[in-house]
Amino acid sequence: MEHSPPVTVVVQLTDVRKSFGTLEVLKGISFRALRGDVISILGSSGSGKSTMLRCVNMLEVPSSGSVEIEGETITVRSTRGGRTAPASTKQVERIRSRVAMVFQGFNLWPHMTILQNVMEAPVHVQKRDRATCAAEAEAFLEKVGIADKRDSYPTHLSGGQQQRAAIARALAMHPKVLLFDEPTSALDPELVGEVLRVMRALADEGRTMLVVTHEMAFAREVSNKVLFLHQGVVEEEGTPDEVFAKSQSDRLRQFLSGSTAETRVASSTRLKTA
Repeated sequence: MEHSPPVTVVVQLTDVRKSFGTLEVLKGISFRALRGDVISILGSSGSGKSTMLRCVNMLEVPSSGSVEIEGETITVRSTRGGRTAPASTKQVERIRSRVAMVFQGFNLWPHMTILQNVMEAPVHVQKRDRATCAAEAEAFLEKVGIADKRDSYPTHLSGGQQQRAAIARALAMHPKVLLFDEPTSALDPELVGEVLRVMRALADEGRTMLVVTHEMAFAREVSNKVLFLHQGVVEEEGTPDEVFAKSQSDRLRQFLSGSTAETRVASSTRLKTA
């Protein structure tokens, strides 16, 4: 008799709220990502998408609520100023070694070669053997299609190549989950496809990914779940078919209709040619 593999919850947010002064950006966010989930996070500017993503690895500390990574709850404490902060720096460092983030603006170190950028965290944060890290970095650069740029500096690469280097750097940490914060929004349109191609390949490998994106074709065709945020709450969630074709939310329908036919065609074309 065959048994189904156990369901593994990789990320779970429960009633997460986040305020900046008097502005409440997140108003009680709850969701979970299972192993292998590719979750696209949609919403207009200011809806709280990036703040929510940054709460997962404590780049932003929730004002209340809980964040769990593989069943481990990240502990927080109140400060004298009434704010919240991680209770344990060591715990956050451990969590971040399992949760890798790819930023909109690449965030590569300009004084290091691409190979050095990919190796830096495994060697100095994870304290792994340099020779092993170098070999793995070469392999990850090959995976994302820029092995020939190993000795180049970030300023000598196109935006698409820099973003692929950032993805290789994230992979080098052997993360349990990959976070993407609008990874194509800073790129020229002709460079978006090369990054989407890499992301689609990672999804096909069964990697757990949370992706804040405006690429509707990626959300529809590659994700298995979609979250739509509006004014700090999850307005709608479900499969791509449920969210795109059977939306129950007027706000979501307005958001989707705000994408012109030309934009939708361009997004789909970039994904298909990636």
